[in-house]
Amino acid sequence: MNKIVKLSFVLFSFILLGTSCKKDKVINPDTNSQPTASGTRDELSKDSLFLYAQQVYLWNDALPSYDVFNPRSYSLKSSILGNLNDELYAITQLKINPTTGKPYEYIADANGVQIKKPKYSYIEDLVASGKITFLNDLKGSVGLDGKGEDFGFGGLAAVGNSRNDYKVYLRYVSPSSSLASFRIGRGSYINKINGRTFGTDFDNEVDFINNSIFDDNAQTIAVGGKRADGTSFDVTVNKTKYTSSPIYKDTILTVGTKKVGYLSYARFSSSDNSQAVLNTAFSKFAAQGIENLIIDLRYNGGGFVSTAQQMINLIAPNSINGKTMFSLTYNTTMQQGKATILKNQPNRDQAGNITSGTQFQDDYSLAGNTVKIEKSGSLNNVSKVIFITTGSTASASELVINSLKPYLDVKTVGATSYGKPVGFFPIRIAKFDVYMSSFFSTNSAGQGNYFAGFTPDSPKTDDVSKDFGDVSELNLASALAYINTGVFTNSANNTITVNSVKTQASQLMIKSIGQPNSFTGMIDDLHKK
Repeated sequence: MNKIVKLSFVLFSFILLGTSCKKDKVINPDTNSQPTASGTRDELSKDSLFLYAQQVYLWNDALPSYDVFNPRSYSLKSSILGNLNDELYAITQLKINPTTGKPYEYIADANGVQIKKPKYSYIEDLVASGKITFLNDLKGSVGLDGKGEDFGFGGLAAVGNSRNDYKVYLRYVSPSSSLASFRIGRGSYINKINGRTFGTDFDNEVDFINNSIFDDNAQTIAVGGKRADGTSFDVTVNKTKYTSSPIYKDTILTVGTKKVGYLSYARFSSSDNSQAVLNTAFSKFAAQGIENLIIDLRYNGGGFVSTAQQMINLIAPNSINGKTMFSLTYNTTMQQGKATILKNQPNRDQAGNITSGTQFQDDYSLAGNTVKIEKSGSLNNVSKVIFITTGSTASASELVINSLKPYLDVKTVGATSYGKPVGFFPIRIAKFDVYMSSFFSTNSAGQGNYFAGFTPDSPKTDDVSKDFGDVSELNLASALAYINTGVFTNSANNTITVNSVKTQASQLMIKSIGQPNSFTGMIDDLHKK
């Protein structure tokens, strides 16, 4: 398949509006609606957002005319980004999912109250031209290029018998960060920050913990606690720039007489960041004759379609080589080559460099976006794959799960995944990259309607008190049991020990504390002219 990797379909697409010195220029696609040909830069940006949606948005059939929608009416916020977000939200709430009776991009909080933002689409305020950055609300994350600039803290979880008796565990730590250099990782807990101890008054301590860990201005932070192996630490961590591996851990486990390949994978990052380390990990599995895999995607929000394709090709046995992996379906306008507005968006590679042609010249037909399995690597006999998932498992992660389901014994353990069978590519409008849902994915059996996520075959609590690869961790233990006996562990085996007290997970207080913002999505970078 002659692919054009396009950051067009990761980064930074250029359009005439907002980057031209002619601020009265508006991109006007072939449409019966005729926006005003002049206006302020902000007004033209609002126009462009709607006009792109008319041709590129997956559910563009639900959009009214320009005059009816009136994009320039979104003016209640004090910033253009705020107004564009309001406009994008309005666009994404028009198409109703007949299964739920709610918009496809409807999202609610834990109490069922609607959150006033799209579930999938979003707008990124660019902070550095030509650099992949996925930072929305909180700083402290690793981008799809593997670059990080922070202390290295992943998400935190307060786990305890009560709000007055808890520990703050690390869900994960970014490899190669300052924090990781002290052998502090998942399963470690912290009970002291900058000399202040905590763990006895959650309601009055949570803001201090969150604000200290994710302080944008802090260059150092002193933390104390215990590692997963029981050793204590009291260290000063520095904010540094680093390149992080997308693999938290890969190892060979044994259950009964069976060897199992285990891989904990953070994100479907760029080929430069992921390709070599994935090949190395799967070569290890092949050398041991692995037939069963456990792929831990519990915090993997997705990334590049091409990297998801690589993982599928590494897992796939020779027997399914050449069969359909997945298909990406665009709206009718895109499939028929009528999205003329994309003439204004040049193709770019994963590093953000302009390549050849424009996004308009790319092939959006169903045939042109049906991907076949091209077996790679020497791991040839996989029959079972167990995926560990949480609500943070999304998009490209779900694409891998769904693509393998027709061919292998695929199961999921953990919590229901995010539910994002759609993807996008960035569209540059002024100083913003707009990621609006543009395609949906299906597997070889035509299955892809997992907007509510994948319900786990074995529901388990995320046991943050154990490190990745710890065979006593609830999710991993259940996956291993299935591989060994064909039966998952039962609900009685769902206990977590906190402060020497073993308690059913359902009875514990488990609260998320902050979260470095990580990418959630599926970026189409597989195209051919």
